[in-house]
Amino acid sequence: MTISSKWPSVYLRVAIGSAYLFEVADRFGVWGHYGQPHVSWGDWQHFVASTHQVLNFLPGSFAPTFAVLATLGEGIFGLLVFIGLFTRWAAIGSCLLSFCFAVSMALSAGIDSPLGYSVFTLSAASLLLASLPEYSWSVDGLLKR
Repeated sequence: MTISSKWPSVYLRVAIGSAYLFEVADRFGVWGHYGQPHVSWGDWQHFVASTHQVLNFLPGSFAPTFAVLATLGEGIFGLLVFIGLFTRWAAIGSCLLSFCFAVSMALSAGIDSPLGYSVFTLSAASLLLASLPEYSWSVDGLLKR
């Protein structure tokens, strides 16, 4: 039995893109303040502190820069993957970004951290998305016509 890549493509795009965009919104307090249910950071300061914990093997002064880079990467890749624009390149970027995050988590908190939060799974899903031959219901698909 052959399965079309149409539905997996859409599912992967929505799952990956919405996950990134949800987390970016959390950093800016969109879902509420720190300490409220379903809020990881709630503001930029808590996110930078979390970035420092994940990168505890680097000097603390690197945390703000990596927090900005991570947020830009997640926001850009999340939006591009979600709408399906430059999907292959955005998915490759997502794969690399999430792999770097997973390795950083493993170095700072142990391998159970990226496995428990499925960060390697996000990286693998992004790589799978990049490998698909076409992207149904996407801006790329519309431009291809």
